[in-house]
Amino acid sequence: MAPVTEIGEEMYALVERLYPLCRSITGDGVRATLDIVGEYIPLQVHEVPTGTQVLDWTVPQEWNIRDAYIADTTGRRIVDFAASSLHVLGYSVPVSATMPLAELREHLHTLPDHPGWVPYRTSYYKPEWGFCLAQDTLDAMPDGEYEVRIDSTLADGHLTYAEHVVPGQVPDEVIVSCHVCHPSLANDNLAGIAVATFLARALARQTPYYTYRFIFAPGTIGAITWLARNAERVERVKHGLVLACAGDPGHLTYKRSRRGDAEIDRVMRHVLTASERPHRVTGFTPYGYDERQFCSPGFDLGVGSLTRTPYAGYPEYHTSADNLEFVSPEAMTDTLAVCREAFAVLDRNRRYVNLSPYGEPQLGRRGLYDALGGRSDTKQAQMAMLWVLNLSDGEHGLLDVAERSGLPFGTVAAAADALHGAGLIKA
Repeated sequence: MAPVTEIGEEMYALVERLYPLCRSITGDGVRATLDIVGEYIPLQVHEVPTGTQVLDWTVPQEWNIRDAYIADTTGRRIVDFAASSLHVLGYSVPVSATMPLAELREHLHTLPDHPGWVPYRTSYYKPEWGFCLAQDTLDAMPDGEYEVRIDSTLADGHLTYAEHVVPGQVPDEVIVSCHVCHPSLANDNLAGIAVATFLARALARQTPYYTYRFIFAPGTIGAITWLARNAERVERVKHGLVLACAGDPGHLTYKRSRRGDAEIDRVMRHVLTASERPHRVTGFTPYGYDERQFCSPGFDLGVGSLTRTPYAGYPEYHTSADNLEFVSPEAMTDTLAVCREAFAVLDRNRRYVNLSPYGEPQLGRRGLYDALGGRSDTKQAQMAMLWVLNLSDGEHGLLDVAERSGLPFGTVAAAADALHGAGLIKA
């Protein structure tokens, strides 16, 4: 795990600011979230009206909520939305009624196996109402009448998402996507939002080769909406990464794209292995986060997913235990570092052509060996030059060289720079 850094503390502070907000797939909570992210990086915010057809889906009505509670006959709030946004079933229709506990139970959601935790539940596309509470709270509620109120609105409005673009040397794009629809869940996905935000800031301080497009959108419907509205741009997307569950104490997990051998898949495997971090690389499945939209067969983009512990892979997932204590600056720093390392490889992975392919060119008279004098890895650097020359046939990239030679990618890239400068290879 990476040590605590100033950036790690800043990412954690962003998660703290976002944590209390009630987010859903639409509504003011999403806008408030994007307003805060917009203080860190400039965002282009898009509002897509209710009823808009997006691929096989339709943008739903907008949901907003002001207050909700269950109160006993004395007026004491047993369950209070003001205490946690998880207490209300997401997208609950408004309700104002008094009913016996036996009737109310049909609308209550708990976790009997974790009686002190509150579950996260939603009903986006079916008109329902409900409350989520700890099993311990429910067990302590005596039979009797309860006042039930959900002050919410479902009305025509908009679906909101945002983009941030880091211009590159070429128009070919790398997309980085994270979902912004979950309420008070620190790991899923506030940590992903924080890592994406600070990754964008880091890339903006460079001059990357690719153009990097960051997408902050509600899960599923947001990615589908982006794809529907950017059909003409999809062919520019050469690589992509979905970020989620980026701050928990588990080891890193990379889920490959549908293709299985996309360049981002190879880059992530190489970086994770070379770093000697404990990690897992798993195959693609059509379930998870928005990689399943980007990798749907009609698009089949080279987009993988990076998490620490994957979705549903930890008991705290989609519960109140996914709180500020569950994530750490160290874990987010580590996730950010891997993203930066991977994109550095992706950005530098070029194919070259050897301009002196008949026999080995004389490196000494070009001063290439002399330039290595005094380096602690002189022999390794020499071998990197020979490998780059040998595999610069227009078919192999620098990642191929690193994988086949077993040499560090940075050493291979430095060798390519030297050979290019000497006029021995061309991109």
